Amino acid sequence: MPLFLLLLVLLAPPLQAEESEHRYQLRVDGLACAFCAYGIEKSFREIPGVKGIDIDLERGLVEIRTRPELRFQREQLEEIIDDAGFTLRSVEEPPS
Repeated sequence: MPLFLLLLVLLAPPLQAEESEHRYQLRVDGLACAFCAYGIEKSFREIPGVKGIDIDLERGLVEIRTRPELRFQREQLEEIIDDAGFTLRSVEEPPS
């Protein structure tokens, strides 16, 4: 093996496994516009450990991605959604 490639392999930073995340899919009543989505997104972004929020207005779905150490109870999710002015209908936790 050429010296250059050997040095490149030896000096390269170690590869780290991609950090896993936890997901929640929420069915929410009352989502009608981008302003609605912004209110929910803002509420979740204020919580440390939330990595991402995706909102599908047509289907009334909100997907929350969190760091593995952050786990929500249904009651917590209901409160967040209720405080944003909407109704939480269901919660699913699909495999990550």
